[in-house]
Formats: sequence, structure tokens, C-alpha cells
Amino acid sequence: ANMASECTSNFTAQPGPADRLTSCKDEHFLLLKFYLSVLYSLIFLVCFPGNIVAIFVYCAKMRPWKSSTIIMLNLAITDLLYVVTLPFFIHYYANGNDWIFGDFMCKFIQFCFYFNMYSGIIFLSCFSIFRFLVVVHPVKCLFLRKPRWAVVTCSVVWMISLVALSPLAILIAPSHRQNKTICPDLVAAEDFGTSRWYSWGLTVFAFFLPLLTVTLCYVLIICILATGLHTQASYKQKARRLTVLLLLVFYVCFLPFHVFQGISLELRVQPVSCRLKKTILFVFIITKPLAALNTFGNLLLYVVSGDNFQQ
Repeated sequence: ANMASECTSNFTAQPGPADRLTSCKDEHFLLLKFYLSVLYSLIFLVCFPGNIVAIFVYCAKMRPWKSSTIIMLNLAITDLLYVVTLPFFIHYYANGNDWIFGDFMCKFIQFCFYFNMYSGIIFLSCFSIFRFLVVVHPVKCLFLRKPRWAVVTCSVVWMISLVALSPLAILIAPSHRQNKTICPDLVAAEDFGTSRWYSWGLTVFAFFLPLLTVTLCYVLIICILATGLHTQASYKQKARRLTVLLLLVFYVCFLPFHVFQGISLELRVQPVSCRLKKTILFVFIITKPLAALNTFGNLLLYVVSGDNFQQ
């Protein structure tokens, strides 16, 4: 999902006067250009029609709505919003990291990436908490199955995400270097001091906290179902599938991105070798489309989690 901007030029080793000219030069990763364009194109081709179908099924076929259905519908809407922005990125990478769509679109597209990722993470966390409460306290938490609770939850998630990500409008601005217009992500933002702390805040509160919550919820769900004598085998199997899929989305799509984003940010202030900075940057750019792959995982999630979505 994501704005892999060529932030290399920001990754200058702390040069002495003599090597100021030979410090960390921009390198054009041809492989990355190809890799990013192809991967984002694939994600677009599968997830654009996929999410439209999912939204149609939820809206037209899945009545009456349950709370889990409403959360999944909102997740599909944020995914669609993000996928619609991918053609801009595909053009940007194929064009050698030269942004031609103007300042507003640069801010908007980067916002859509982060908004999709973090609102998606929070929606998945809410979904997991709802599941956990319904499994652990099926009678006490019957009220949670009522759609209004999901509507309230989703409205709050949208508001929190919009407010939490609004600083991106100020932090992200296109910059002009070497006859190119770069559309930077948070790691490459010009106002480095602010973007560094803001990025860490998002990582801790909007990623690691939900990661902990989701992991705990599903570990407990599996433990409770394993000891429940009356639980049907098919229900246990569905719960296991859902657990594996959700944890894969968190640990394969989101975790590498956040780990390497953090390392990349810290290396901007550490006097380490240029080679190390470039290697970490290279790996970080490779993890960006992994975060976009959560849209694939979510499509599978609709099929696994929806009781009659498959029909």
C-alpha cells in the first residue's frame, strides 16, 4: 500500500567537508521501479473488482446486517478508497519517481495509503474484540450482535482515523530535486523532526497496540474453543482459519513495514555508513507493497468470516 518514494536523497551520511560531494547519492533502483509498478498493478487488478463485488454482496445480499458484516463492509470501503489511488502510484514509479499530478494529489494519495492501513488495522481490531466477546460471553454480549453497536464503532473509527492522520496534510509536501518532483512518504518528509515523532506515535498506538490486542483475542479464542466440549468441529475449524488469516495480515503485511520504517527513520539521524542506509531503505521500499497486500488478505477474510458470504 504505499508511497515508496525515492527517499534516498534524504539518507545522506553525515559527511565531512571532503566527502560532502560523494555522500549518499540517489541511486536509481531499476529493479524497484519494475517491482513496485508490477506489484501495485496486480493488487489493483485483483482488489479493485474484488472490493466492488464484496461491497455489492454486503449491501445487496447479506441482509439483515449483523455487526460483523457492518465492520467488514467498512473495511471493504476503505480498501476500495485506497485501491483507487494505486494507478497514480503505478505511474509515479514507472515514471522514475517523478510526480506529475500536483501538490494536492500527492498529499491525498499518501493520506489514502496511511488512512487505509491504520483504519484497516483498527477495523480488524474491533472485529477481533467483537468476536472475542461473543465467544467468551455469548449470553452477556448478545447485545453486541445488534447492528447499531457496529455502526457506532465504525463511525468512531472513521473519525479517529481522520483526526489522527490529518497532520499528514502539513507533513507531506512534494519536493523538487534533480529535475524531478518527488512525492515523499513520512520517512522522507522534509520536516524530519516532527515526522519522526509523529510516525513513532502512529506505530505504537495505531499498530503495536492493535497487534497485541488482536494476537491476545485470537489466542484466547482458540484456547476457549479447544476446551469447549460442545463446540462444533466446523465452528472450531472456521475460527482457526480466521485466526491464521488475520494474524498473517498483521505479521506478514504490517509488521515488516513498521519495523523497517522505524529503522529507516532512526538511520536518518545516526552517522552510519551510506551502504547500510541504502540497504535498509531498499528493504523498506520492498516492504511497502507488503502493507498493500493486506487488501488481498481482507478479500479472503470476507469469504472466511461471512457466514453466508460464500453462497
